[in-house]
Amino acid sequence: MIKSKQDTIILAMTGASGSIYGLRLLECLLKADTKVYLLLSKAAQLVLATETDLDIPSRPVEMANWFCEQFNVSSERLSVFSREDWMSPVASGSHQARAMVVCPCTTGSLAAIAQGNSDNLIERAADVMIKENRQLIMVPRETPLSAIHLENMLKLARLGVTMLPANPGFYHKPETIDELVDFIVARILDQLQIEHSLVPRWGDSPN
Repeated sequence: MIKSKQDTIILAMTGASGSIYGLRLLECLLKADTKVYLLLSKAAQLVLATETDLDIPSRPVEMANWFCEQFNVSSERLSVFSREDWMSPVASGSHQARAMVVCPCTTGSLAAIAQGNSDNLIERAADVMIKENRQLIMVPRETPLSAIHLENMLKLARLGVTMLPANPGFYHKPETIDELVDFIVARILDQLQIEHSLVPRWGDSPN
């Protein structure tokens, strides 16, 4: 099943290293005519400032306009919510988003979601996806993994959450960092059933 034009995806970025994964996924979702609800933790904004040269505004409305200008899409396609905006659509099971991706995902966010905490909007949105039996994809970026991390992943996986660690493959013979990033983003888009041509599939010609 391929998404409809009314498809809405929640994208949450937390403070793990690998903000480039979240940025690339945001770009691909918007260019695929998907409506995106974007949630950034405070730590995610700090990591973005550390790992990129982008001057991204911190205020939600300004941030949304900035991303829409960067990716040349209509402002109606992206909504950004602050971490304590409890009146936002994603705080309720009645909202229309069919899936949520936490990319990148810290082990702290992983633990909070596994325990059902709702201390901020990211945790609440994830809790909503689980209780409503909707698709939740988590992209942890941490190594090595402790027994605590693995137990939290197992707990979530048993609830139907997709654990998709940021572990790029190399069979497509990547030559740039962007190609490594696209490998992971492509796997996320596959899980979301959104068509793409980011990387050749196994057995396909790279050309």
